[in-house]
Amino acid sequence: MYTTPYCGYCVAARRLVTRRGYPHEEIDVSEDYALRQQISRRAGGYRMVPMIFIDDVFIGGFDELSAMERAGKLAARFGGAQASR
Repeated sequence: MYTTPYCGYCVAARRLVTRRGYPHEEIDVSEDYALRQQISRRAGGYRMVPMIFIDDVFIGGFDELSAMERAGKLAARFGGAQASR
């Protein structure tokens, strides 16, 4: 998950995956413009943060992450196993 520290959607995404116990790595792109551009290209031109990838597949930002969770599809993306809350 590529984030910036001052992004409310980044905070919300972090809280969701942490609350659910999903393993994740957060990479701050706030001061690395080149990395942010590189990740944006990997994400098909998506420029907002968070930029969320699961198993190297871009899923979108917080809205998409939240929608997957509400639809019951997020656990399957993490191998079907959910850590204890």
